[in-house]
Amino acid sequence: MDIGAVWDLIILSPMINVLVVLSSYLANSFGLTIIVLTIVIRALMYPLTVRQLRATKGMQELQPKLTELRKKYAKDRQRLAKEEMAMMKEAGVSPAGCLLPMLIQMPIWIALYQSIIRVLAIAPEDFLNLSRHLYSGWSLVFSQVPLESSFLWLDLSTPDRLLILPILVGATMWLQQKMVTPTTADTAQGAQSRMMLWMMPLMFTFFSLSFPSGLALYWVASNIISIVIQYFISGWGGLATLFGERQTAEKRK
Repeated sequence: MDIGAVWDLIILSPMINVLVVLSSYLANSFGLTIIVLTIVIRALMYPLTVRQLRATKGMQELQPKLTELRKKYAKDRQRLAKEEMAMMKEAGVSPAGCLLPMLIQMPIWIALYQSIIRVLAIAPEDFLNLSRHLYSGWSLVFSQVPLESSFLWLDLSTPDRLLILPILVGATMWLQQKMVTPTTADTAQGAQSRMMLWMMPLMFTFFSLSFPSGLALYWVASNIISIVIQYFISGWGGLATLFGERQTAEKRK
């Protein structure tokens, strides 16, 4: 069995059938189905998300000490790497803990993208391609396809031509990134943080301009959930600093 067949069997086909069945219980609203599915996925990933946020917070708290280590062992890269690993191990944090939830979500994004394209079948050949993914034992799924692509002002099978959803994707991702972006006196680290703060939102905004808006809807819903979770775990984070800077500037005026 090749990789494509394994992907279809354990990820793509289950995703397609879950979307179709869930839609039947949500007044055949595919947009609402995507939002509910997002909530379910994020609920299942909640332990990993909490672990990621705590790992990120731990890495931020270690940054001053790591900066000192880099100055101390600037000419000995091998010793620096060893000391950094020892410090992170002692603090109980790891860079991998910050990346794991995103890596796990990547197959979900890809499967959702492919599922949206397939379940909103229009051409006859699209129906034939879709039918091989539907479970023959579930008669319900055959009566539901193709799903209705209209949701609010959107056609979920195409990009949002009004650009409202891409802007929401970028804005919510920026807010999420800002909440976990630390303030630092280190110039190099600050420049890197600012680059990451803008790079991810701009990249996903660009994706939203060409990908089906159903996938962008998933990103917006997922970002909003992340913002709420981050607020209850670690507060406003970098946003609190931003608000404080604005209030100080207003007082000076």
